[in-house]
Amino acid sequence: MSRLLPLLGFLLLAALLAVGLQRADKKTELPSPLLGKSVPAYTLPALYEPERQVRSTELAGRPYLVNFWASWCVTCRQEHPVIEALARTGQVDIIGFNFRDEPEDAKAWLARWGDPYTLHLADYDGRVSIDFGVYAAPETFLIDPEGVVVFKHLGALTAEIVAQEILPRVAAMETSG
Repeated sequence: MSRLLPLLGFLLLAALLAVGLQRADKKTELPSPLLGKSVPAYTLPALYEPERQVRSTELAGRPYLVNFWASWCVTCRQEHPVIEALARTGQVDIIGFNFRDEPEDAKAWLARWGDPYTLHLADYDGRVSIDFGVYAAPETFLIDPEGVVVFKHLGALTAEIVAQEILPRVAAMETSG
């Protein structure tokens, strides 16, 4: 029996490791307390027009994506072609929330890599991102025409997520509205 103890211990550790690895694959599936609730109320300056203050209520009326991004975010650069491709479809407005960034850095990043956003808002101090429950850039939220959060994705968007999660929800909103 004593010879079996190391083998049993090894098997137990291997099982725990396997369970942990399966759960690690689901890091983009963190639940959001905002799902099914209205977007947090906010007023933010427009990135290119800092004197213009945009309120959350101004965006109601049609579905839109909120994409938290920053010029210093490496993963944001990886997801940028996906955001650009989605923007080219014209199926949903994409509102860029520039997250804890310097305005000039954000503008230079957009000039270099392309500007797919319908509107840019600047969350300089990160307070609105905290209200959204953002862990880190990039994070993306799909908002319905009534201003309710219907989907959240943590990390870089992929073409598969857009095709399987976002566009079907947008299409359903269009047919039901």
